[in-house]
Amino acid sequence: MVVIGHDPVLPTDHSGWSETATERVALEALFAKADAVTLHVPLTEATRGLVDAACLAGMKPGAVLVNTSRGGVVEEAALAAALRAGRLGGAALDVFETEPLPAGSPLAGCPNLLLTPHIAGVTAESNIRVSSLIAERVLVALAMA
Repeated sequence: MVVIGHDPVLPTDHSGWSETATERVALEALFAKADAVTLHVPLTEATRGLVDAACLAGMKPGAVLVNTSRGGVVEEAALAAALRAGRLGGAALDVFETEPLPAGSPLAGCPNLLLTPHIAGVTAESNIRVSSLIAERVLVALAMA
């Protein structure tokens, strides 16, 4: 597998590119070349609607889109249209513009779409780690009291 990525903030010469064997590409090239696109961005004015109808039309036919970052990054109506047209191989969303996903959403009944209730980051390991961090902080606070 060849891993490609885009990050407008991470400099071209950052060691992260070589350490992860990731080829840095322009955003448009990433969507055009990738078989699977996963989004890992905050929701800002720059990323709101980042994946719109034009972006989806530029994706490789049969590609898969995964968004576990933030709702609002993907234009849901455009994604629903691309899935219904058979343009994409599939999509998986853990986040939505409005949560919980409202009745009548354009995503309802879309083929090849997996929806999860904003729990992608909830694993047994993450729960143990978070619980341990909280316990450590409580002990520190009690020691200071």
